Amino acid sequence: MLPAQLKPANLVVTCNQTHSTMAQTDAPSTPVIPMTHAKQTAESGSSAQLRHLSRYLVRNLGMLNAAFGDLPLSPVQAHALFEIGKQPLTIKELACKLSIDKSNASRAIKHLIDKNLAQSQIHPRDSRCLVVQLTPAGKKLLLKLDTQQNQLFQEILAQLTPAQTSQIEEALMLYNQAVHNAKHQSGCHIRQATAQDDAAIAKVIRDVSAEYGLTADKGYSVADPTLDCLSQIYSQAGANYWIIELEGRILGGAGIAPLANNDGVCELQKMYFMPEIRGKGLAKRLALLALDFARETGYQSCYLETTAVLNEAVKLYEKLGFVHLSAPLGNTGHDACEMPMLLELNQ
Repeated sequence: MLPAQLKPANLVVTCNQTHSTMAQTDAPSTPVIPMTHAKQTAESGSSAQLRHLSRYLVRNLGMLNAAFGDLPLSPVQAHALFEIGKQPLTIKELACKLSIDKSNASRAIKHLIDKNLAQSQIHPRDSRCLVVQLTPAGKKLLLKLDTQQNQLFQEILAQLTPAQTSQIEEALMLYNQAVHNAKHQSGCHIRQATAQDDAAIAKVIRDVSAEYGLTADKGYSVADPTLDCLSQIYSQAGANYWIIELEGRILGGAGIAPLANNDGVCELQKMYFMPEIRGKGLAKRLALLALDFARETGYQSCYLETTAVLNEAVKLYEKLGFVHLSAPLGNTGHDACEMPMLLELNQ
């Protein structure tokens, strides 16, 4: 069994400096996320390969068979048996755990009840719904199912070294987390910011800064004089700003811009997320998008400044490969951001 899902970062805020004297260019009329043809081709190939491997794995584990191994259970019924074997569940709870709709979960439970493997009773705290639990026969069959699956995976692991097993477990955890995040990011639209977004972006930055005590009287980016015209700042060559939009509302964003007087170095800037979209993996997704842009643009390294108050942000940066510096680079003007970090982009 895989370990519990890793907890996504809740909030990322970077401190940065923008300058009104930076060169400005017209923003494109139709905002798109920049991506080179080579990157599109590479991502298309990676996607096709991952889809192929996922299909192959599902098939080889017998998930398309009418019966689960040599037991009189469909794959859905077997998974339902595993879950209600841990604790009694309502249909809604089971559907959530199995990531299926309630009607599918209800059919699976009906089959288990018809086979005398499960039974339902009134919920002890809510008479309007039922909870399902295993019967003695269901517990006996679950033991057989566990034995069968243990034997199968012992035979699989016999083909692998301990190091390979650990590598697969780690990769599956990452893959599982990515699937989970993608599902929970449904409805969130990531696009390049335009001038029409300036007021909404500034409001997000001010609201989140206030929430975490990053006040304008200190050395934080909320005090930047260009806060209300970010689209102009990020229209310069080598810069970009992306926003996250959900149901017509702008709820987060992040940018990349050159670090003044440091050739080949860009800065990850102004990453802010409202509470509605935290915990969905969007911080990592936006950071990866920004870093891809930085590599494609030709930067050799990416710099950022943050503060220990933003603990989840610091953890994310460390996981992405940023290392702590003993002193800041350049002069961003954000002296309250006591944690400078740097990522070498070509490693």
